Amino acid sequence: MSDLIREEQQDELEKYLEEKAKQAQENEQEAKPLSAYDACVLKESAKIHELIAEA
Repeated sequence: MSDLIREEQQDELEKYLEEKAKQAQENEQEAKPLSAYDACVLKESAKIHELIAEA
């Protein structure tokens, strides 16, 4: 009897994990382009890292 319950729980867990993986994949595909602010911050951050590397 307990083996049957364990199998059902395992099946539910597998379905849950598959659904979560599917949602994560969909979220990655829907990634929004960087805002102008984020692009600027990344550009300035790269410049700062370059200056530190030169120092």
